[in-house]
Amino acid sequence: MTAFQFSDIKEVDTLHQLALQSGGSDEGEPGFRPQYGDGFYAAYVRDPDGNKLAFVVYPHRVGL
Repeated sequence: MTAFQFSDIKEVDTLHQLALQSGGSDEGEPGFRPQYGDGFYAAYVRDPDGNKLAFVVYPHRVGL
């Protein structure tokens, strides 16, 4: 799995939707995942080649 960090929750939501529209499959809808830390927000997709991607935000790390 490859993770990409962003500074805005809206970016994660948008990228998740774009990935699905581009032929990817949902591996975890956008949302908070408190088990991974306070404020951790992520979405997971699998691209058409089978690679798992994570789009994440750590609000406490980027000053949100």
